[in-house]
Amino acid sequence: MTKEQEIQYTEENIRSLDWREHIRMRPGMYIGKIGDGSSPDDGIYVLVKETLDNSIDEHVMGFGKRIDVQISDQKVYIRDYGRGIPLKKVIDCVAKINTGGKYDSKAFKKSVGLNGVGTKAVNALSHHFSVSSIRSGEKKRAEFSQGIIKGDFPIEKTDEVDGTILTFVPDHEIFKNFRFIPDYLDSQIWNYAYLNSGLKIHFNGEKYYSQKGLFDLLTRKTDPQNLRYPIVHLKGEDIEIALTHGTQYGEQYYTFVNGQFTTQGGTHQGAFREALVKTARDFFKKDFDASDVRQSIIAAVSLRIEEPIFESQTKTKLGSSHMAPEGATIRSFVNDFIKKELDDYLHKNPEIADAILKRILQSEKERKEMAGIRKLANQRAKKANLHNKKLRDCRFHLNSTKNEKKYDTTIFITEGDSASGSITKVRDVLTQAVFSLRGKPLNSYGLTKKVVYENEELNLLQHALNIEDGLDDLRFNNVVIATDADVDGMHIRLLLMTFFVQFFPDLVRNGHLYILQTPLFRVRNKKETHYCYSEEEKQKALRKLGKSAEITRFKGLGEISPHEFAGFIGEDMKLEPVIMKLGRSVDEILAYYMGKNRPERQQFIIDNLVVEKDTVELEKVGV
Repeated sequence: MTKEQEIQYTEENIRSLDWREHIRMRPGMYIGKIGDGSSPDDGIYVLVKETLDNSIDEHVMGFGKRIDVQISDQKVYIRDYGRGIPLKKVIDCVAKINTGGKYDSKAFKKSVGLNGVGTKAVNALSHHFSVSSIRSGEKKRAEFSQGIIKGDFPIEKTDEVDGTILTFVPDHEIFKNFRFIPDYLDSQIWNYAYLNSGLKIHFNGEKYYSQKGLFDLLTRKTDPQNLRYPIVHLKGEDIEIALTHGTQYGEQYYTFVNGQFTTQGGTHQGAFREALVKTARDFFKKDFDASDVRQSIIAAVSLRIEEPIFESQTKTKLGSSHMAPEGATIRSFVNDFIKKELDDYLHKNPEIADAILKRILQSEKERKEMAGIRKLANQRAKKANLHNKKLRDCRFHLNSTKNEKKYDTTIFITEGDSASGSITKVRDVLTQAVFSLRGKPLNSYGLTKKVVYENEELNLLQHALNIEDGLDDLRFNNVVIATDADVDGMHIRLLLMTFFVQFFPDLVRNGHLYILQTPLFRVRNKKETHYCYSEEEKQKALRKLGKSAEITRFKGLGEISPHEFAGFIGEDMKLEPVIMKLGRSVDEILAYYMGKNRPERQQFIIDNLVVEKDTVELEKVGV
């Protein structure tokens, strides 16, 4: 019998999945990547967003000026004070696909969620999900587990204020070993506040409130000492923009559509970049290179449009080309607004115009000075045969038409042949790459970007990631520093973070940089083996396996066998994100960690030293 004859294809092979089965079988179609919470675009944050979006839409329509949010451990509670879901439709709205009030454009003209899927996905992907709606002195409540209704409670009288209450616990069958990282939630909540001036969000006991919208956003995300001129704030109907130039490398954007943070940009971001260059050229009457105008720009852009089209269910990139199905193009709308409003602003504020001109001319000078250096460096990189000598590449090569696939790709930056060899042998060759360092990288603190091209190691690393001209062509979504958990390993880690934070801060800000957490101990007996990432976990394993269990202390990645390493870079890989906290400039961060004779840093190191027998390690050195 042939292989083809063995494979049966009959009526029994045809299945129809109900809505919850489909969501649970293909969660990536609804929430993007699942993850474990270590990345800001992991699924658990999408669940929070999908739930909050409904409350925000109520506020946008003029109902409810306050939202309460509580997230403790793994439970999420969200309560708004809007109109509440119509009581007889409560269950349908959270458990019947393609059901919701946003199909009626009269009720929700410029809403984030228009496809009636979001809350249903949260329901299907939650171990526990409950919804309560309060309207005109009556309350309707229902409870679910994995999308299956467990409690359909009758409508009851209440004296509670109108609104909707949603509570959920993400399902451990889908989200394994997940955790909410407070910094990511904090940023997520603040964005809602900036985009909805006057709305009060109470999150875990703290009040999030903004009066000046995107002006407040840039104020909080920048250091005034590193700005070339005060923030320019322009606001019109359905559009708001805040912008300035800083001292950092690259371009920094925060773009939004109908309150949705479009982390991957889209047509509105492209329109802004184009309009900024055109306006500058027209105002200064000089044909500047576009990169010189945009170098070091920091900008926030928010649009409100009807029926937005996003490139994925997670809505991280805008695909719409028009403000409405029959309206003006986004390109022309943004260009007309900036041309008029920014041009008027510069005429009324000549000191700001002068500062912008100086920044552009400085960028032009630096670009021309770097041109020769870049050319020689690129020639050296080709001669070094990068992809064979330093980089064990993955088979999946990204291009501009497959940006969404970046979610699937990871590059491990290792030091030494033994560590890179172990990872290379057991990695997923389709999606995981390995870049091997030769010794400790150069300390780039205080140096100019010229060093990136003159230092072979740093130049090859830049080429491996393809970030020379920004993140648009970044080849790997996850850039993972994989060094030994000893003093030398921590030092290499710090030098690499210095390189990225100083020259490619957007890589860090956008959540691409991670530290690989590998176990410090292996505790085993004849029946069981436990890998422990801390002294506390080691003691717990000893209590379970007995004091006679064998303990191995891993001093370096090279001591971990390839067979064991396979379990540390697979589905349960532990990644610690490198997060740049708001309110701290790049210069401030680098001066703290890499400056000379800093008593604050010395005390930080002392406070975070872990002494164990003859091993001393820095456990919490990070940005």
